[in-house]
Amino acid sequence: MIHTILALLLTVNPFIDRVYEYTPAPGQFINTLPVATSEDTPATMAQKAEDALTNSESGSVCLGGWGGYVVFGFDHPVVNVEGAYDFRIDGNAFYSDPSHPELGGSSEPGVVFVSYDANANGEPDDIWYELAGSEYVRSTRNYRVTYFRPAADHVRTPKPSEDLVDTTYILWRDINGKTGYMAQNRYHMQSYYPLWMTADKLVYTGTLLPSNVEAYQEEGYTKHIFYSYAYGYADNHPNGADGSKMKIDWAVNAAGQPVVLPAIHFVKVQTGVHEQCGWTGEVSTEVSGAEDLHPSAVPTAVEWVSDQDRKPSVRKVLRGGQMLILRDGEPYTVTGQKI
Repeated sequence: MIHTILALLLTVNPFIDRVYEYTPAPGQFINTLPVATSEDTPATMAQKAEDALTNSESGSVCLGGWGGYVVFGFDHPVVNVEGAYDFRIDGNAFYSDPSHPELGGSSEPGVVFVSYDANANGEPDDIWYELAGSEYVRSTRNYRVTYFRPAADHVRTPKPSEDLVDTTYILWRDINGKTGYMAQNRYHMQSYYPLWMTADKLVYTGTLLPSNVEAYQEEGYTKHIFYSYAYGYADNHPNGADGSKMKIDWAVNAAGQPVVLPAIHFVKVQTGVHEQCGWTGEVSTEVSGAEDLHPSAVPTAVEWVSDQDRKPSVRKVLRGGQMLILRDGEPYTVTGQKI
């Protein structure tokens, strides 16, 4: 048994192992990061996202405007180590503007959700828990935005002074009835609407973060600075900074109450800021990888989380070095076989 455990620890991959779903919202990098065609499907796009994000972390995927998301997982549970950062998420955030000494430049925060495989089926179909980052109390949950495909006979309304070729490109409507447009800029002329999605409207629900964008004038030109939030969001601080690292202890349930998760199996990242920024484009979270920061750790807690609202009750236990699933007290192996 000891040799088996040691062998497993030595073969653990600390990076993303699989992408389960890639569902971006429209945006200026959609259909290019990764490249997509009308022949693609949700399954082929998930595979393309997986190819970009697994192991080497050499690629990246764009989640598009507010609500777009990606779901990925590791080949092992990411353990919650008390007092430590548990995993990091890479993006392309950076500090860049010398005229603004605050931590800002290009930060496009993505809300992070985590889940544990309570039903032990290896799929991200259990309860999601939001990581309560620094802006949690200022955020809006259960926000919703619908994006509409441009009509085939759509007529562009350009604004050359702001490098925009179409200011009424993609119509959106939010849960409060507010409407607006995602503009198309001259730097990205491909379709911003995901080519593999056949529906003429796309609906996204999630957490809306407060805007982190400030517009200012410099030499007669409008620029935007995207400020970094303190902690708890993807693509929010440069890779390697503490701000790109996450703690499972930040997880909360739908009521905002902290939950105890000794480990997690799946991660969901969703663009959190809903903002259009002229020629700079929409705020869109990018993900370029993720890493378990202590892949050799093993859960030390005997009893895992059980959700009181879930029927039947499900929890996990460690017995004699073996992980078991308990459904209403009946033991199963992690593969779902009753013992």
